[in-house]
Amino acid sequence: MNDRPLSALPSRTARVVAFVSVLVAGAAGGTIGYALVDVQCTGECAVPSGIAMLVGSVSFAAGMSVVAVLGLRAMGEWRERGDQ
Repeated sequence: MNDRPLSALPSRTARVVAFVSVLVAGAAGGTIGYALVDVQCTGECAVPSGIAMLVGSVSFAAGMSVVAVLGLRAMGEWRERGDQ
C-alpha cells in the first residue's frame, strides 16, 4: 500500500528537471541571441549583443517555463487517474 498523501504536486525529481530545463533553455536563448547580433554587427557591438542575449534568454526561458508547467500538470493528472 502506498502511504503517501494525496497531492497534485509533482515529484521533487520532476520539478528539478523542469527547473533545469528552463535554465538550459535560457542559456541556449542567450547564446543564440548573442550569436545572431555578433554575426551581423560590425564595430562596437557590446550593447546590442547584450540586449540580444537578454531578450533571447528571457524569451526562451519563458517559453520553456510554459512547456514545463504544462508537462508537470499532465503528470499530476496522470497520477490522479492512477490513484482512482
